[in-house]
Amino acid sequence: MLPSGSKIPVWDSTQSRVLDAADTLIQQRGIHGVTIAELARSSALSRPTIYRSWSDADDVVRAALLRRVVFVLEAFPDPATTRTALVDDVLRFSTLFRADPVYACLLERQPEAFTRYMLQRVGSSQRLIQGWLTRAIAVAQRDGSVREGEPQQIAVMLLLIAQSAVLSHDTVAELIDEEAWERELRIALEGYLQS
Repeated sequence: MLPSGSKIPVWDSTQSRVLDAADTLIQQRGIHGVTIAELARSSALSRPTIYRSWSDADDVVRAALLRRVVFVLEAFPDPATTRTALVDDVLRFSTLFRADPVYACLLERQPEAFTRYMLQRVGSSQRLIQGWLTRAIAVAQRDGSVREGEPQQIAVMLLLIAQSAVLSHDTVAELIDEEAWERELRIALEGYLQS
């Protein structure tokens, strides 16, 4: 379930056409290939129509990346209720994130995009993930399997740990195989959350 209290954007059919076009352009050309002119051409919409929703191509890219995170989070209809379930969900999220067609292209071909869209500031995608983690941590704290502490603060660090592992995955692929990567990340997450 998406975090309660989070402002999940609702995209109308016209905006969805633009975001679909952005997804395709990102996969084909990377984020630098996303321009208002290309979005207009790909979506068969006018530039003024696109500018009614976004100020520039960068805003469209941010919205497209946020929408991809929303799609991934929809795979988690209920919050985890224990530390083990929470760690399972974080690992599953990382797998789904890396398999998402847009994020997979960026991870493989344009990893520097994450510096711009995820590492220089906390964006709406990260806030959405953090809200999801905060809610699950609060629920899992009730059964005593997650340590005491402010759920939001724990969620921020949990997000940083998982984000670092996901963004560095391909970098360390020749040093650690997939099974070991997941095992070691699980141990790190379990240890951090342990009461």
